[in-house]
Amino acid sequence: MTDTEVLIAGAGPVGLTAALELSRRQVPCRLVDRLDGRLPYAKAVGIQPRTLEIWDRMGVARAALDAAVPMLGQLTYVNGGEQPRLDLSLPEQVPYGFAALPQYDTERILEEAAARHGTRIERSTELVSFTQDADGVTSTLRTRSGEETEVRSRFLIGCDGAHSIVRKTLGLSFEGGALPEEYMLADVEVDWDLPAGYSVRSMHRADDGTVNDILVCIPLPGRCRYRMSMMVPPELSPREQPGGPDAVAHGLESGRAPGLEHIQAVIDRLSPRPTTASAMRWSSVFRISHRLVDRYGDGRVFVAGDAAHIHPPTGAQGMNTGIQDACNLAWKLALVANGTARPTLPASYDAERRPVGEEVVGRTLRHAAHGVQADPEDAATVMMREAQLLIAYPDSPLTEPDPSPEPGSGPAPGDRAPDCGGLMDEIAAFPLRLHDLLRERDHVLLLYADSSDGAKGFPELAEGAEESAHGRLLTYCVLPEQVDAGHVVTLPVLRDCRGEFRSQYASDGPTAFLVRPDGHLSARVSPADAGTLAAALRRVFAA
Repeated sequence: MTDTEVLIAGAGPVGLTAALELSRRQVPCRLVDRLDGRLPYAKAVGIQPRTLEIWDRMGVARAALDAAVPMLGQLTYVNGGEQPRLDLSLPEQVPYGFAALPQYDTERILEEAAARHGTRIERSTELVSFTQDADGVTSTLRTRSGEETEVRSRFLIGCDGAHSIVRKTLGLSFEGGALPEEYMLADVEVDWDLPAGYSVRSMHRADDGTVNDILVCIPLPGRCRYRMSMMVPPELSPREQPGGPDAVAHGLESGRAPGLEHIQAVIDRLSPRPTTASAMRWSSVFRISHRLVDRYGDGRVFVAGDAAHIHPPTGAQGMNTGIQDACNLAWKLALVANGTARPTLPASYDAERRPVGEEVVGRTLRHAAHGVQADPEDAATVMMREAQLLIAYPDSPLTEPDPSPEPGSGPAPGDRAPDCGGLMDEIAAFPLRLHDLLRERDHVLLLYADSSDGAKGFPELAEGAEESAHGRLLTYCVLPEQVDAGHVVTLPVLRDCRGEFRSQYASDGPTAFLVRPDGHLSARVSPADAGTLAAALRRVFAA
């Protein structure tokens, strides 16, 4: 007998995402955190467009947009000279841009949403040990008073950071190393006249071309407010570095908070405009490591976020990658919990997310050493990758192969399902985006036809798919404006009035697109047929 379906250790953005994704699917979970309350630090602040798409599906994007500020680009200076401005531009079909949001606001938004679905953080409660067997996990929790209790759960997720007790108890390797540099962080206001919405990167290069001084400023909500990072002066450098086989030199250091004078000294050297820092809300020293686990879980226990991968903060990839880890795992555990999934479904989490973690660690290391220009792709591709819009799972055990992929044939199985506009419901008087239809859904089947004859078999196709998915699937029929919908009256019909769906998805003839709960395509079946679609669903759902 279990006390809860899923126990989640760690209530940062990653643990909160897992809790929200489970609780909004009515899966009982417990979320514990050793801290007394939310820390008021603007640590991870960059929000990628792909994360905003994930939040849209979770129903929290609007709250994030209300609290965030736009990230429009970057101003770069080298030895006092201004370099070409970088503008963060994406294709017009991408629904969200880049944003900056203090981590405490990210946590607040996710915490409030999870509470609305009945899950609250159990504060001052720490996971100290666990064992697992064939039927579940037995965990020992300790409160601040020292009281210990046992909790029985079907699954355990370790979202407990770079020093994860879950990772260590599982015996997962965490190979990598530490960067030699140390940095200061500070949340301050300045009085310069640089354009709002742009980050500032000012460097000093020595004669041999190496960077020996740097100032990076990320805009935050408020007037001329930035989270600044810079190299640590000698007087704040520690005498001893962390040691031992389990030591991970990553994250904020305690007891060495820089003063405003340390921040001002760097500003005086590197700011592109004379300015004075003030209203410092928080400061710290932090170190950076790059490490990756050998696997993302073992049996009924999993790791996500910094417990699985740590790397330089270049490009604001870390927290966003962790949030997507949690989303990927949570919808799978939810299907297992309600008894409709194949028992092997959770194993696909490692197969899908570990390659993503490996790529992110390698890319952020390259960028930290050589800049974004170290990547050989064209600028548009680099921008899409930084936005995390190119993450795909073509080799996943959940992805039904496309037997005849062609260049320019639209999204392939495993790809992110792109957005498009101009979809008209037969009742609503306003156009919809495709992502509006995916919001707070699980699996969604999109059936497209460009003629009445092509749509004739759609009701039977949808009925068979919904049966294969044990009712956990919603079907939409997408048709051009001029096509008669008489054959599909039993299905919700959307009119592709501007032809954007056909253009984005390169649909030609009857085609079925199966969209997963995390917004990736698990199948593209053309011509649409029941057998291939059923096979795709059997990769996820029990017979």
